[in-house]
Amino acid sequence: MKEEISHKQFVILGLIAEEPCHAYSINQRIEERGMRNWTAIGKSSIYRIIQELEKIKLVNFFEEEVDNRKRKVYMITDYGARILKKKVFDVIKRFIGKNDEDFYVAFSMLPLLSKEQLIEAFSYSIVSIKKHKNELEVMLKSNSNYPILETDILFLEWVLEEIKEGEGKYDSKVVNK
Repeated sequence: MKEEISHKQFVILGLIAEEPCHAYSINQRIEERGMRNWTAIGKSSIYRIIQELEKIKLVNFFEEEVDNRKRKVYMITDYGARILKKKVFDVIKRFIGKNDEDFYVAFSMLPLLSKEQLIEAFSYSIVSIKKHKNELEVMLKSNSNYPILETDILFLEWVLEEIKEGEGKYDSKVVNK
């Protein structure tokens, strides 16, 4: 079963992957991190998104009792962890230097991937951006010094060097599931 998850599902699944939590806690983290400004996830949609993730078996839950009230605590499944890691890898790998809200989410989840996966994904992205830059320069008939996408390339090259020199800093937090 191959799942393609939406941007909103990606955000919520990533938050659940950080630690088992209930929907209210997810909402609090979205607020605290200012994510509501760029994710378009409303407070009421969190429950629907969690239900979608449950339906496709990316999360499950257990119930706990707090102050004589039962609440569901959601956690990522092994299958969900595999889908999440693949999504992070794919988003970084296909990034071509444009405004991509999934890239921002994936970038916040770099510790999910191994050092080797990060190097592969960022290297591929840099090559793709350089190719895209060259195509744009030809299309615009501009000289090769035109700063199209140069900032994106420099940033990703810096990230790649940091990862390579990180000595285990980027070892996967989610066990290879």
